[in-house]
Amino acid sequence: MRAKASGGQRERTFTESGRRAQIVDAAIEVIAELGYARASFARIAKRAGLSSTGMISYHFAGKDDLVRACAEEIVRVLTEFMRPRIDAAAGYAAKLRAYIESNVDIVGSRPAHLRALLEILNNARDADGQVIVDSAVVTSRAELFATHLRDGQRAGEFGAFDVWVMAHALTGAIDAVVGAHATGEEGEGPARDLERCGRELADAFERATAPWRR
Repeated sequence: MRAKASGGQRERTFTESGRRAQIVDAAIEVIAELGYARASFARIAKRAGLSSTGMISYHFAGKDDLVRACAEEIVRVLTEFMRPRIDAAAGYAAKLRAYIESNVDIVGSRPAHLRALLEILNNARDADGQVIVDSAVVTSRAELFATHLRDGQRAGEFGAFDVWVMAHALTGAIDAVVGAHATGEEGEGPARDLERCGRELADAFERATAPWRR
C-alpha cells in the first residue's frame, strides 16, 4: 500500500513514510539536544538507528529539506497538543484563555519539540543566508488572533481596541514567556510554575480585552 506524497512527488509506501517519520523524530531530538549547527546527518543517523547517512539522503534532498519536514512535524505535534483544550472551551474569551494556557504548558509537555523549533527558526539558514523555515509558520498566529478578537468584539465578549495591536501583543507576550522557559532564561529566583505563569498571562489578557464596565 502507498501513502500520498505532497508537491507532485510519487506516492510513498507505508514503509517509506515510516522511515521518514523515524528520521524526522531523530532529527528533532538531535536539534533539541545539540542545536541546529551540530545536528549532522551522522548524528541523526546514529540517533535513528541507521547504519549510514545514505538512508537520510534517500528520503530527503538535503539538510534544508529535512529541517522543513521537522518544522512541519513540530507544528503538527504542538497544534495537536493544544487543540483539544481550545475546542473544549466555550466562547471567544474562554478559547483565548485556553490558547494562552495550553501554549505555555507546551514547555513542560513537549520541551524537545519546542527547543527544536526555536533552534530552527533562529539558526536554520541556507547557503545564501536565507531562512530555511519561514517564520510565518509561527507568526501567522497574529492574523488568527486578530480574526478571533474581531469576531469576539462583534459578539460582545471583547471590548473596543485595535485588534492588530492586541494580536501582536499576544504573540509577543506568549513567545517571551515560552521562549524564556524553553531556553532556561526565566531569570533568578524560584523555578517558575508553568501552570501559574500560563494562568497569570491569561488573566492579564482577559483584563486587557474585557468589555469596559462602569
